Amino acid sequence: MTVPQKEKKPKPFSDRKPLSIPYPKWKQIWLTCRGLFWSFWLIVSLLTCNALQTFSLLVWPFSKRFFRRINQAMAHFWWTFFITVVEKKNKIKVTFWGQDVPEKEHVILISNHQCMADIPTVMTLARRKQRIGDLKFFVKDIIKYVPGVGWGMLFLDCLFVKRTWSADRESISQTFRNISRYKVPIWLVSYLEGTRFTAKKLISSRKFAAKAGHWMPEHVLLPRTKGFVATVQGLRDCVSAIYDLTIGYPDGVPTLWQIISGFVPSLHIHISRTAIVDIPTDPAEISNWVMEQFKKKDQLMSFFSQHGVFHGEPIKIQ
Repeated sequence: MTVPQKEKKPKPFSDRKPLSIPYPKWKQIWLTCRGLFWSFWLIVSLLTCNALQTFSLLVWPFSKRFFRRINQAMAHFWWTFFITVVEKKNKIKVTFWGQDVPEKEHVILISNHQCMADIPTVMTLARRKQRIGDLKFFVKDIIKYVPGVGWGMLFLDCLFVKRTWSADRESISQTFRNISRYKVPIWLVSYLEGTRFTAKKLISSRKFAAKAGHWMPEHVLLPRTKGFVATVQGLRDCVSAIYDLTIGYPDGVPTLWQIISGFVPSLHIHISRTAIVDIPTDPAEISNWVMEQFKKKDQLMSFFSQHGVFHGEPIKIQ
């Protein structure tokens, strides 16, 4: 008599390993060479853009609006080159789920954060919606001292944060005032978990959730809401919607090197759009709203961890 095999329980997302696909040795060597080739040209072109951005300071005293247009063009050029390498040259299959969104919309964009590859993943959508040159990020303050990406972001109204709201409040408010005053086109990306997801950080987040009486996360970290509340309040008149992206990697979480080199075969993005007029105005209610969004995000990632796709049918975004 044959004993029926017990169904194998899906491995929870928090235990998933980094991307590791058993490519043949020759292909690993080939992809590594590709990665070195493209990394060289990405770095050279980025430093060239830095030089041109530095020259754009000559325009600053005469026209701050023209200064921003020059740097928007630099960002559009380099990020388009970057995402062309990542997606087109490496032939990554990007699958979208949830809601399609309009082109050229001014938005605040929130997302789960698992790895540095999340940044080019967001860019795959920004390119399709003709906003890749208008991307702005909340990033660690130390990044602004890094040649290339950090120096470039200094010219793009990105927000450099020190992880303490008291230290960041005034600089963030000033950036919001500049965006509003000069009518800066914007896709402001914020990873509200404040750090990349790991099993160790999940334990800390769950302890905080239990202490604060929040829902118990399993596949994301609880969002840090104070900065998000200030962002919504500061940019409410400048944006028309909030996009909530949930990113999934069916083959494991990749590094930035792996996504540049072509080791990543596919990725998935779930999109949810909420009009800014539907976002509460009371700070406590804004905080509750984003907490509820991350609860839904946790449920989305729970389904993804078991099935390798999001629930429903994929949507086509050119």
